[in-house]
Amino acid sequence: MPKGSGKQLAQNKKAYHDFFIEQTFEAGIVLKGTEIKAIRAARVNLKDAFAKIENGEIYLHNMHVSPYEQGNQFNHDPLRTRKLLLHKKEISKLIGITKETGYTIVPLKMYLKNGFAKVLIGLGKGKKQYDKRDDLKKKEAKRDIERAFRERQKM
Repeated sequence: MPKGSGKQLAQNKKAYHDFFIEQTFEAGIVLKGTEIKAIRAARVNLKDAFAKIENGEIYLHNMHVSPYEQGNQFNHDPLRTRKLLLHKKEISKLIGITKETGYTIVPLKMYLKNGFAKVLIGLGKGKKQYDKRDDLKKKEAKRDIERAFRERQKM
């Protein structure tokens, strides 16, 4: 199964707006107790999440996983820091690239693959305001072209 495929649970659309995504990596995620049940119910939000390298390991910060409704005192903290599972080579590659200025590790989407929760993380370089405006103009122009094409097909 290709990287990034499977039952999609959450997507970070803001990441594509704020960053140029240059490379992607598929990472497993360490979860506790009822977190996986909440994630399978798609009760996860990646909007403000980011990944950080600490002591040679990658951790995901600010990913919100809502508490599981049927869970009791064993429910988890929604904004807990979670460890990402990557190969040593991939981690060392990310360490080397993120030392350069402007690069950051951003979660792009979360999905289920063969019963396991996976996070697609991307290596992003921040966009300037004028880059964001250019992207919006291109997107709007493409939408106008498609709309005109559909109108012409109806005739």
